[in-house]
Amino acid sequence: METTLICLAFALIGGLMMSRVTKLVNLPAVTAYLVAGLLLGPYCLGAFGLEGLGFTSLENVEGYKIVTQVALGFIAFSMGNEFRLTQLKTMGDKAILVGIGQAVGTTVMVDVVLIALHLMFPSVISLPAAITLGAIAAATAPAATLMVVRQYKADGPLTRLLMLVVAIDDAVGLLLFSVSFGIATALESGAVSIAGIVLEPILEIILSLVLGSVMGWLLNAFEWFFHSRSKRMTLSVAFVLLTVGLSMIEFNIGPIHCGFSLLLVCMMTGTVFCNICDSSEELMNRVERWTIPVNILFFVISGAELDLQVVVNPMTLLVGIIYIIARSAGKYTFANLSCRAVHCSENITKHLGITLLPQAGVALGMALTATALSDGALVRNVVLFSVLVYELVGPALTKRSLLAAGEINPEGKTNAREVNKPQEPVNIH
Repeated sequence: METTLICLAFALIGGLMMSRVTKLVNLPAVTAYLVAGLLLGPYCLGAFGLEGLGFTSLENVEGYKIVTQVALGFIAFSMGNEFRLTQLKTMGDKAILVGIGQAVGTTVMVDVVLIALHLMFPSVISLPAAITLGAIAAATAPAATLMVVRQYKADGPLTRLLMLVVAIDDAVGLLLFSVSFGIATALESGAVSIAGIVLEPILEIILSLVLGSVMGWLLNAFEWFFHSRSKRMTLSVAFVLLTVGLSMIEFNIGPIHCGFSLLLVCMMTGTVFCNICDSSEELMNRVERWTIPVNILFFVISGAELDLQVVVNPMTLLVGIIYIIARSAGKYTFANLSCRAVHCSENITKHLGITLLPQAGVALGMALTATALSDGALVRNVVLFSVLVYELVGPALTKRSLLAAGEINPEGKTNAREVNKPQEPVNIH
């Protein structure tokens, strides 16, 4: 236990210290935390085997999964705050169409490119692996996007649409992956499972939305028993933890496997809660401040999870580079086309695609499922390589796009040791 606590402490301190370094070159704090994780991971400091001073192996990193799951739960809960009815009335239809359009378009583009690669070089990548990677390409990482938006206090039409699209992307990506993986499995086995391709993914989405709705309603009901801000915040934290735990339950109804999507469940909990609780805005802000250390640990651990061994395999590098180029082109092109189709402003149309590039946890989860394929190791390694690239570069590109769109505001207070002084009035005479 003492080793675990020391390791978590070093992870927090390392992430914070690295953020001072990246600030010198104007990189987002998310990048600093990921780099800190790489340095503390099994391929750098952890390689010395000093228990507690680094993550000594990938299995050791896996032991901290509960931290990353809890962090994802709070991130998804916060994103539910974006689905307020007042906001959905103004851009809800656009977000849905853009979210579906860019995800499906990206999957089609990556599928076409990788299937062409399979036809030219069958020994490089199999057809089931190509189809599966196409679906994984649709997934966008909500955590990195949310952290960049929070750090720079970004706000505006692009930021609001981005948060909605990223949230919708999870549900669309889940459906695309389930269908594509079902087809890939059928190609290998020769047997088509309608339950696996259609029924199970739809059921997972429905169950997730129902559980999230119930938890959001219950949270609001229990909030009425408490009046102090600290107790209400504690109750909110407890409900998110409970929701994360419940979303991990899996069961079978006859031949049908049933489960939940952690992101969808927690997002729906936040959505329902923020729309029926009058003080939800204030409570959400308090919970967000409480979870800052958890979010830092999430990215440091994510950085330590990145397997640097994948870069030494030339076949992985080849397919990985093609995958990254095709996915990036798909995200930018189809986000652009979708925005034009729903008549978004030129500012949104030009910059939205770049902000959708980050990819991490959801894609890694899909890749883990894909290891059941005969070529599953290649799928996993390609996704690991792409996550390594996207997580280190994506946050900086998101920041740059939001900055170019004019939606990043000054951070106000820059030194907590100094009291902010009001500016002297300017004499215009």
